[in-house]
Amino acid sequence: MQRLMKFRVLWGIHMSCPGFHHAPQHLRCRSLSGAGTLRWNDYDRPEEFNFASDVLDRWTQMEKEGKRSPNPALWWVNDQGDEVKWSFREMTDLTCRTANVLTQTCGLQTGDRLALILPRVPEWWLVCVGCIRTGIIFMPGTTQMKAKDILYRLQVSGAKAIVTTDTLAPEVESVAPECPSLKTKLLVSDHSREGWLDFRSLVKSASPDHICIKSKTLDPMAIFFTSGTTGFPKMAKHSHGFALRSYFPACRKLLQLKMSDVFWCLSDTGWILAALGSLLEPWTAGSTVFAHHLPHFDPKVIIETFFKYPITQCLAAPSVYRMILQQNYTSLRFPTLEHCCTGGEALLPEEQEQWKRQTGVLLYQAYGQSETGISCGTLRGMKIKPGSMGKAIPPFDIQIIDDKGNIQPPNTEGNIGIRIKPTRPIGLFMYYENNPEKTAEVECGDFYNTGDRATIDEEGYFWFLGRSDDVINASGYRVGPAEVENALAEHPAVAESAVVSSPDPVRGEVVKAFIVLNPEFSSRDPGELTKELQQHVKSVTAPYKYPRKVEFVSELPKTITGKIKRSELRKKEFGQK
Repeated sequence: MQRLMKFRVLWGIHMSCPGFHHAPQHLRCRSLSGAGTLRWNDYDRPEEFNFASDVLDRWTQMEKEGKRSPNPALWWVNDQGDEVKWSFREMTDLTCRTANVLTQTCGLQTGDRLALILPRVPEWWLVCVGCIRTGIIFMPGTTQMKAKDILYRLQVSGAKAIVTTDTLAPEVESVAPECPSLKTKLLVSDHSREGWLDFRSLVKSASPDHICIKSKTLDPMAIFFTSGTTGFPKMAKHSHGFALRSYFPACRKLLQLKMSDVFWCLSDTGWILAALGSLLEPWTAGSTVFAHHLPHFDPKVIIETFFKYPITQCLAAPSVYRMILQQNYTSLRFPTLEHCCTGGEALLPEEQEQWKRQTGVLLYQAYGQSETGISCGTLRGMKIKPGSMGKAIPPFDIQIIDDKGNIQPPNTEGNIGIRIKPTRPIGLFMYYENNPEKTAEVECGDFYNTGDRATIDEEGYFWFLGRSDDVINASGYRVGPAEVENALAEHPAVAESAVVSSPDPVRGEVVKAFIVLNPEFSSRDPGELTKELQQHVKSVTAPYKYPRKVEFVSELPKTITGKIKRSELRKKEFGQK
């Protein structure tokens, strides 16, 4: 509570003065007038685009003209229920101040890189938009990172600045001497720290007068680090077109957000999904972004938040919905919730049905990567095929291709490919920064090869199988790990699992499952439980997919973004280092 009171005092000039005065027009961030000023179609390629001036400041202008409801642009709460509400006018003011801090105080210039490692706090939004206003390339990272993770990112990116909290400041300090490019350290904290600039006090004292850059649509805007499931994370560099794509009609159909919506994206701020779901998508529609600090993931807090606040839409990983369903509540009929979307990992058809049954709300699936953002999904109102991740979302032309880039017919397993020739679509990553070899590796004929395996049916729905390097070839049968993991997840003994190939003298490779048990099954006889799980898989999917080998483990190796590192398990099986 004490922290929040300090927070309120710091930002009080905005929270208590909704009618603050703008600077003269020629000194202000460029804004546009009227709701219909910007109109783009799915395949338009405007020469210039900047999310801050073309979207956020547009809503600021509409607020001034009384054309937008008084709902806040950002509604932030913590686990004590304290709140911060900022209008679009306040967001424009604060992000212009932030832009001045970054350029005038820190000396950063267009094209410089800034590492952004913050939890779900309001300053995350200020830094993101402040960077967009100035052309500084922001690089989000999860707060779960350790010193070696931070060191790698700072070194490989050549970051000149970092913004983080006092929790991670010691980790940064321990590696800073090995990062010669790092010149500026900004701290978001109630306390000062030697060698760090106080972000909040600098923003408070900064001028709100700032001229937003006129960025080209294809100028760089952000870098998102890939998951690193098969090696060191790569830097997927995105242009301002990544933000423009959220404005395209086909993308707007995915969630169909309105100005009256209160949208909650539960993604970690280090992931590309947060940039989309907590920033670009809702603010493009003029919706309210809802954010809960959630320093520790707690399904009970999430459930209580749905009951307490007027949240109308939600975007979260399947594990979030799964954990909510596992809680012992008499009712999960949230009073204002209308639409839910998920992506990032496999979702069981049974879980989709259970969510609908207990909440009365349909659960729609989407698919994407750090390189693509959301590339396909089941649009709101579209027919749901349980287990499918939906259809391609323009301007992406998505096909199932073979290893040479040839398009495969329906119901044929292959790689998910996004057409990049003759024209690379708006919203797809530019390239892997400083890694032309990896960039060339993923170009397959006329397509970007995502490295994910799937099939497409006659209606254009995609069905995910797994990463291409995860697919198991057992006695001539190709088995996607997701298929087996989904089958195992239906058994009450299984908390989570990872399926990989394992060497076999007769079959070459066989399916092996690493399984983390739910506590109540930990005392069961391993041999008997193994047989029971094998029989279970045979009963719910094709028998050749069942795991011939099973190993019970206390935990699975994961990346800092929470994805299972199957490559590590595979190397262990094949005796590789």
